[in-house]
Amino acid sequence: MTMFVEVRNATKVIEGNTILNSINLSFERGKIYGLVGKNGSGKTMLLKAICGLIRLNEGEIIVEGRKLEKGHEFPDDVGALIENPGLIGNYSGLKNLQVLADIRQKISQEVIKNYMKDFKLNAEDKKKVKKYSLGMKQKLGIIAAIMEEPKLILLDEPTNALDKESVVILNQNLIKAKERGSTIIIASHDFSEMEQITDERIEIDNGMIIWGIRRWGIKKSYILS
Repeated sequence: MTMFVEVRNATKVIEGNTILNSINLSFERGKIYGLVGKNGSGKTMLLKAICGLIRLNEGEIIVEGRKLEKGHEFPDDVGALIENPGLIGNYSGLKNLQVLADIRQKISQEVIKNYMKDFKLNAEDKKKVKKYSLGMKQKLGIIAAIMEEPKLILLDEPTNALDKESVVILNQNLIKAKERGSTIIIASHDFSEMEQITDERIEIDNGMIIWGIRRWGIKKSYILS
């Protein structure tokens, strides 16, 4: 089967510390993957590598058959929420999302408003984002990542500051994205809330992949010597 994302011997060293240690993984279309690890395990760095935000010291990332390299540093169709949502504090929620949508002009304002309504955000609220709660900012970051229906979705700790109802709404949207054929990778230090929707779970520790399981049992060992 052709893989949508391939991580080959990915190694990242910062100031003498190995953050990613020869990681090899493959991700298929139309699946949701859970990347589990404690804080500092390397999961955020791996997501950054997959979406082209960092350069590897060794190895390569291939997305949809194309290697991420100079001249093609980012995947062609990716939505990402990594660490904190990148929001403009003096803009409203709707205006923040509209600024992003204007870059590619793939979706209408009505689509944006529908996503905001789905996540219980008032699109007509003129309040500046800097006055939003953490949960509201997190919802905006999630919407920004998924609203254009990208082929690749990367989410880092997406349930941070979300209430249970919002987690359910997030899960529903991710399942829809999976059904459209998107490849979804969710990183979390506590994956219990997302475990029910993942097709495969991968654990990372000290920059190395320890193991991975399918939803209904052990798939294969990723233990590195």
